[in-house]
Amino acid sequence: MLCCAAVERLVDNDPKPVRIQLVAYEVDQDLIPLLTRVLDHLDKWCRAQQVVLAVRIEAADFVVANAGVLQAAVDLVPSITEGGRFDVVISNPPYFKIGKDDPRSMAASCVVDGQPNIYALFMAVGAGLLRQHGDFIYITLRSFASGRYFRRFRNAFFGMIKPTSVHVFESRRDAFSRDEVLQENVILHGIRQDGWHKRECNESVAISSSFGIRDMSSARSRDIATTTALDCSSAEKVLRLPTSADADAAIALVDSWTNSLQGLGVCISTGPVVPFRASQLIDRVGDVPTSHVPLLWMNHVQAMRTTWPLDNHKPEYIARSGAGPLVVANKNYVLIRRFSAKEQTRRLTAAPYLAAEFAAPEVGLENHLNYIHRPGGTLSEDEAWGLAALFNSRLLDTYFRTANGNTQVSATELRAMPLPERNVIVGLGQRVKCLPDPTTGLDTLTMEVAGGFEPAETAVG
Repeated sequence: MLCCAAVERLVDNDPKPVRIQLVAYEVDQDLIPLLTRVLDHLDKWCRAQQVVLAVRIEAADFVVANAGVLQAAVDLVPSITEGGRFDVVISNPPYFKIGKDDPRSMAASCVVDGQPNIYALFMAVGAGLLRQHGDFIYITLRSFASGRYFRRFRNAFFGMIKPTSVHVFESRRDAFSRDEVLQENVILHGIRQDGWHKRECNESVAISSSFGIRDMSSARSRDIATTTALDCSSAEKVLRLPTSADADAAIALVDSWTNSLQGLGVCISTGPVVPFRASQLIDRVGDVPTSHVPLLWMNHVQAMRTTWPLDNHKPEYIARSGAGPLVVANKNYVLIRRFSAKEQTRRLTAAPYLAAEFAAPEVGLENHLNYIHRPGGTLSEDEAWGLAALFNSRLLDTYFRTANGNTQVSATELRAMPLPERNVIVGLGQRVKCLPDPTTGLDTLTMEVAGGFEPAETAVG
């Protein structure tokens, strides 16, 4: 279907091409006879349009068969990169994680970091196969745009591909609901221009957005500076896709802040309790603090509120004896959910954890929580309230969503996020903790701290 649509679009050009060479990859042997019939039909249609279509079906794994172009492309070897094979590479690659010892991971090792997702390898190989100034068009997940595990990929990919337009499906369910994909999807168009970011760039990226597929005809579109979408001078090379003026304002304001978690002298870590590895220690009942301490999961953390126990189906206690590094000292923290549910209107959910409210020497934090802490000391209560308020605010949620389109909230992304000075955070905490309902007045107070940022409410699909 994608081959046919692409060829039909090319034939519709004026002037139309005289000859099209189409190379199609299919790894499923059972589908090749059907693919052959479809492309034979396409060939007959092209002949009727007076266009020659030369078709070659490659019954091979696309990544393994072509990974040889990657090292040359990453190293930007002129004699090889200038001789790419294709004018256009268009793909809707598969989405799934593969192990480091997978043949595809090993073949594409120069762009692999951690446990890769196969779609990023398709993107990297596709970019490497393009001729200079060739067109790159991919329908993919948006998760490559940020995060540690795609950092090496982004460095290689954006060294080759200059993004020119991106369509964002804002719903995490609508575009590929049949496949149960719970991430935002994008259609990315770019041009192969090796080293483009090293030259002066006064160009723009067109960003369009729709809720899903059904409203694409009424998609909203806008142009932003390429340097706003992608800061190639940074090590992270995060691709930001602000789809509204509110998002532009959030980026401008938050990027003007000069502090960070590190600047505040605090760290962010992931909860150390992995339940299936600690099954001998966790329990549904326990004697706190004699033999057990509290075990907190994601559902104990709501916006600006940590509630324990909940007396639900999860084990909420962890034994002190034998727990060792699985428990942390009972100090003031900020707890942040590592994943957002599909029905939540915000990506970021944070709450202050105040040691005075828990009569225990330690606490267990399950692996789906991130926690902010001060090594060798503790957060003040005002710092905990202020940081939790910021991470729950519509301002930081809007900023975060410009670069993150999936369910995961990684510590790496939060560690890199700019923050205001400590006195601002403490002042916000002092005011928020006095509100009858901190979630009701939180955005108003944060707007005052932030200098009047007032975005429209949005919801996650």
